[in-house]
Amino acid sequence: MPQPALPPLAPRPLAPRAIGRVNWLGLWTLYQKEVRRFLKVFVQTVAAPMVTSLLFLLVFTLALGRGDMVIGGVSYSEFLAPGLIMMAIAQNAFANTSSSIVVAKVQGNIVDTLMPPLGPAELTAGFALGGVTRGLAVGCSTLLAMWLFVPVTFAHPEFVLFHALSAALLLSLLGIIGGIWADKFDHIAAVTNFVIVPLTFLSGTFYSTERLPGIWYELAHVNPFFFMIDGFRYGFIGHADAPPLAGIAVMTGCNLALLAVSYTMLKSGYKLKA
Repeated sequence: MPQPALPPLAPRPLAPRAIGRVNWLGLWTLYQKEVRRFLKVFVQTVAAPMVTSLLFLLVFTLALGRGDMVIGGVSYSEFLAPGLIMMAIAQNAFANTSSSIVVAKVQGNIVDTLMPPLGPAELTAGFALGGVTRGLAVGCSTLLAMWLFVPVTFAHPEFVLFHALSAALLLSLLGIIGGIWADKFDHIAAVTNFVIVPLTFLSGTFYSTERLPGIWYELAHVNPFFFMIDGFRYGFIGHADAPPLAGIAVMTGCNLALLAVSYTMLKSGYKLKA
């Protein structure tokens, strides 16, 4: 005997997905977008900076005849390597966030980031963490490459980790601020060429600030980039030109200030909303 047909199931009413105080799914999606963006061009964004750092190492230790110099109780190559790694971390963390925002503004698709239910804190975190990831990826690849040519040691690994994370975050936040402020690629290129690169080069990357005379020594210790490189190098070779705890305080204070500025700019929609 045939069974009676079952009545069709009533469609369940659709309801909007509840979002708590933090849109974790949206934050994770934005972070994934930022990471996949630079991984798509891995050779340009990770491999190329690593090769550039190795070339700096080659030029300063061989071409300039400084291979036998001793600074801070270690060879010049051991002294130089941490500075080059930190320089790569800083420049690439800045490039990731700044280029992401500027490209989105120039192409007109910044609205795709602003329309989803993401607050200013989530936007700041998503962009910043993407830049931190790229900076650390470049730093790790550069460290592994230099390990083939320089006897790398870790005198204080906790300082290496702290300053790598703090520097990547600092430059990522600067990239957010610069990307929001810039109206075109020329603007962000000016920030890179006249602010980021000079501050990185003049912060003790290639030399010890103890060799600087008078006012130049004082100016070097005003540069926050000096503290991130000096503290990072201290983690490797155990020698620092400034008190290591002072570097932790400076990096923490700078990051808190930049977080506040980035959050405020994203919350206000400055140069983002018509």
